[in-house]
Amino acid sequence: MRAIVPRLLAASLFVAFAAHAATPQPPSTPKRMVSETLAGQPVNDPYRWLENPGAPDVTKWIEAQNAYTEAAIGAMPLGKTLSARIRELSITSTTRSSPTLAGGTLFYFENTPPQPQPVLVAKAWPDGETRTLVDLNKGDGNTAITAYWPSPSGRYLAYGTAEGGSELTTIHILDTKTGKPLGDELPFAGGGTTPQALAWDADEKGVIYARFDAPTASKPLREFDAYLAHHVIGEPVAKDRIVFGKGYSHVAEYILMEGEGGKSTALLANEGDGGPAEVYLREGEGQFKRVLGHDADVRSASWIGDRLYVVTFAGAPRGKIVAIGADGKTVDVLAEGEGAIQHVTPLGDGFLVVRSAGPDWWADQYDAKAGFVRRVPLPATGVAIGGVASEKGQDKALISYAGWTTPTHWAEYDGASGSLKTIFEVKPAADYSKVRVSRVEGTSKDGSKIPVTVIAMDGITPNGKRPTILYSYGGFGIPVTPGFVGPNLAWLERGGVLAYANIRGGNEFGEAWHEQGQKLRKQNVFDDFYAASQALIDTKWTDTGHLGILGGSNGGLLMGAALTQHPEQYRAVVGAVGIYDVPRHETAFANGPYNVSEYGSVADPAIAKAMLAYSPLHNVKKGTKYPAVLLTTGANDPRVAPWQSRKFAAALQDASTSGQPVLLLTRMNAGHGIGAPFSQRVGNQALSMTFFATELGLGE
Repeated sequence: MRAIVPRLLAASLFVAFAAHAATPQPPSTPKRMVSETLAGQPVNDPYRWLENPGAPDVTKWIEAQNAYTEAAIGAMPLGKTLSARIRELSITSTTRSSPTLAGGTLFYFENTPPQPQPVLVAKAWPDGETRTLVDLNKGDGNTAITAYWPSPSGRYLAYGTAEGGSELTTIHILDTKTGKPLGDELPFAGGGTTPQALAWDADEKGVIYARFDAPTASKPLREFDAYLAHHVIGEPVAKDRIVFGKGYSHVAEYILMEGEGGKSTALLANEGDGGPAEVYLREGEGQFKRVLGHDADVRSASWIGDRLYVVTFAGAPRGKIVAIGADGKTVDVLAEGEGAIQHVTPLGDGFLVVRSAGPDWWADQYDAKAGFVRRVPLPATGVAIGGVASEKGQDKALISYAGWTTPTHWAEYDGASGSLKTIFEVKPAADYSKVRVSRVEGTSKDGSKIPVTVIAMDGITPNGKRPTILYSYGGFGIPVTPGFVGPNLAWLERGGVLAYANIRGGNEFGEAWHEQGQKLRKQNVFDDFYAASQALIDTKWTDTGHLGILGGSNGGLLMGAALTQHPEQYRAVVGAVGIYDVPRHETAFANGPYNVSEYGSVADPAIAKAMLAYSPLHNVKKGTKYPAVLLTTGANDPRVAPWQSRKFAAALQDASTSGQPVLLLTRMNAGHGIGAPFSQRVGNQALSMTFFATELGLGE
């Protein structure tokens, strides 16, 4: 589930609003009881049959639910108006993302809305002409570039593609000078359950990449047991040889990083999501040798010169940096300091360290001896730092950042002088100068303080009943960061309020903040979110009749737990691609075992008992007045099974006595949200905002 953080009102599903009125009742769902015992407790599952997407009765049920949802949304009065405004606000100037420097060439994604997908471009750094290398917009927009990897000199480029939201990646290779493909296609190269990974050989004649075994007539594709293979450019894929990972882990995930000129390769190997990595080094064409184990609690690393700088949280909750040389020996570089270390990157003969403390982000510069030089002069609050593109020996780095009222900016930072010069910025489609940002603080059940960022237009003050949407995530060490308000201005300019909570499970305050929201401590996440919602009420921004909540993926689990544990607290809930039957997520879907490092395993009686205590599906109670609920999912989702949303929707529709709608939308040509085209992103924002506007009473 790594790296999937659906931004507020910005997941990937799309619905065409129907014009007819909603039917009074949702489609009926038969109960076909399956009973079992888990952790010594009897568990009844009347909706197990909904797990089979190929069954004709399930197909008909999905179609009926979609029709019911489309009718309900189509009858909501602000739908057309909000849809038009969201699309208008989404069409900004050209955007850029994911910058990488290699051999003096800058590579990045560029997108000009309403172009369905970004294109991959290159330019000689800093002032060369821009050249388009990969453009997948000639088809239906459902083929996406998943990742890219330039060779050390920048002469060649490997990139991955995936279809229809499935994330299953095929890697292609092209010559950046001619723009022509080399003909190599590397299929089954990760995606979904395990991320893509690739590193170039020093001579640029081959690559190491992550992949699954190819399916056969007798053995269907199983997205488990990923390994690293070496491919020689121009040779058939059948000749690729395994260089690491056979038998390493059933749920292996890899991050590969080339050293200077590709002469050395670092490998961060994970067993599933959310846990620490083991660190391996490889010199030339030699074997990968382990240099750090799980006990080092490594979360990220970067080559700084000829040494690998590793961010370790062992004995350092906010992180410290150690260097590993070619001999595998470690040397302390930078002790734990202010803020949690997010990542480190080279600059000149030293390095930059990006840090965070809750919603505040900054970057510090250090010299070759790890002496503090200066803080990079970025805005002190309200922005988050994205990519940092730099190369060894260069005093200048490209820093990407954005914030609540700041669309994406690229700034050239000169480490010698300390100057920061904007070289690119997205021009928004409206004026955001009257958007105001403030903070409140909640107190969780155990006394932990939870920061909540509140966003509203100038003049919109607390009156106890503002239509308010609260978002958070709470898992896998993924932080909730300041992100440009963008099309959500359509909510604010009608008097609505947006709020973002930095709850445990993320790493905003370091790895301890993450670990306090894992496994047996997962309930902390839900307590933190409830505290954030209560803070909005206590500070008179809203009340329970005007409070909506939104989350996706792991944040969908958060939504399910929030509405089942405190149904009286919220008026409306939107959960996207969420986990709701937590024990079955592990046992009955491919990605579930990858999440054991975050949630724990049902094989552990204590974990199973804790899961049953918070699992949303298992805590739906008949006769309860539940809030209005909209669940969305994608039929091709490789990360969270679509049946999770089906079963939860059926249970809520059967149990709720509030008279509020419980809606489910299944997008048949979408997945978890990765690579969604422009129309899907805009459509889903309109869907969610229309639902919230109706249920929370947003002004006309």
